[in-house]
Amino acid sequence: MARERQFSRRSLLGGAAAAAGAVTLAGTGAGTAAAATTRDVDVAVIGGGIAGLTAARDLVAGGKTVAVLEARNRVGGRVVNLSLANGGVTEGGGEFIGPTQDRIKALADSLGVATFTTYNTGKNLLYKDGTRTPYATDGLLGSVPPVDAAGLANAAIVQAKLDDMAKTVPVDAPWTAPKAAEWDKQTFESWLNANAIVPSAKFLLDVACTSIFSAQPRELSLLYVLFYIAAAGNESTAGTLERLTDTANGAQESRFVGGSQQVPIKLAATLGDRVVLSAPVRSVTQSGVKYVVSADGATVTARKVVVAVPLPLTGRIAFDPLLPAARDQLSQRMPMGSIGKAIAVYDTPFWRADGLNGQVVSDSGVVRSTFDNSPPDASYGALMGFIEADEMRAYDASSADEVKAAVLKDYVTYFGDKAKSPSSFVLQRWDNEGFSRGGPVAYAPPGVLTEYGAALRKPFGGIHWAGTETSTYWTGFMDGAVRSGERVAKEVLAAL
Repeated sequence: MARERQFSRRSLLGGAAAAAGAVTLAGTGAGTAAAATTRDVDVAVIGGGIAGLTAARDLVAGGKTVAVLEARNRVGGRVVNLSLANGGVTEGGGEFIGPTQDRIKALADSLGVATFTTYNTGKNLLYKDGTRTPYATDGLLGSVPPVDAAGLANAAIVQAKLDDMAKTVPVDAPWTAPKAAEWDKQTFESWLNANAIVPSAKFLLDVACTSIFSAQPRELSLLYVLFYIAAAGNESTAGTLERLTDTANGAQESRFVGGSQQVPIKLAATLGDRVVLSAPVRSVTQSGVKYVVSADGATVTARKVVVAVPLPLTGRIAFDPLLPAARDQLSQRMPMGSIGKAIAVYDTPFWRADGLNGQVVSDSGVVRSTFDNSPPDASYGALMGFIEADEMRAYDASSADEVKAAVLKDYVTYFGDKAKSPSSFVLQRWDNEGFSRGGPVAYAPPGVLTEYGAALRKPFGGIHWAGTETSTYWTGFMDGAVRSGERVAKEVLAAL
């Protein structure tokens, strides 16, 4: 799901080939088919997601000739609109935007893509131990799920401790943090087991983890989690776990009118036929002072190359000469999270009449967090649920109908019998999407950042790296994708 986190998230203490992953896709974006294209340009950009398109925009503005090679038949990468039977669209990947995500906001504004506030009126639902409990999100405790007092106190202590630890992690080089070696030796789960000692607190932190990373706490390095928290801000605002997880005043605060893919579609339109679709890159070969980038149906010769694809997929491109061992090892060791999004469409957002905002935190089911994905005019209702980590992996081999049945069973549990029969249903399974193979972000298990992190952004000859994973702020989000594209364009312009 650049939720690039890009994929929308849940609250810790609140709120409560390529087409294989999607039922339907809306909007292929600007560009040309790769019909025997041969070009000689200053810069070849591999990947037509938000990162690659942003880099191309800035390179063109800098007076350079550019070709963008995109493997899919659309632009946007892990950001895609799904078409609905009623003529509407909903987001299958990166969706939300919030405070301090300045660069994606500036890009959207420049393209005339407006935002609207995520529906957050009414009560959240906590479903825990078989009990369904509505709870207010605007009281003295904010949007805190009603677990026991001891659990809330423990969770608050753990959250504050994580925020304090994150302040010592440099966002541009987390492997240099004073306690980097100690923190990178352990999983997030082992640290939680020692600190979230009240079961209900551990539940809240586990939900936060799977919602943010689409990975289980046992899979993540503690250092990587702390870096991710530190990155949830900007140059003047420290990152916090609360900003990562909250709806109001958090990363899920707003959505884009017309769906988030409007941003890359309109950005690609400004680049015209510089964007070549259906052109998966197979090899990058140095030839004298230039590089030959070979894709299906397209060959581009360029002085510089920008690689803006999900980190693990870098290893599926043949480089000659070989990439430095550290960069290749990094791409092997940072897997994608496991995530799907399931959207059920109804004639009306009926849960609103029941005083609910459509947001759920659950300890069971295939869908354990949901959002109200209805359009701003509420002309129809849409419930969006995340399928993440272990739950997504359990259904990777299941049919779309099997997934739908499991999802709707959860929706009925949370919202009642009216949820049983949607007018339509769409599903995006990023694990099964050939040019992402998961989402929302490639994460670091223990030992990766301290051993290989320095290779993340380091150019190799004329090859430069972009993508949300390479951003120093809002890694894993659309904002991080924009930042990475802007950064790499500056690098390349300075080198040309």
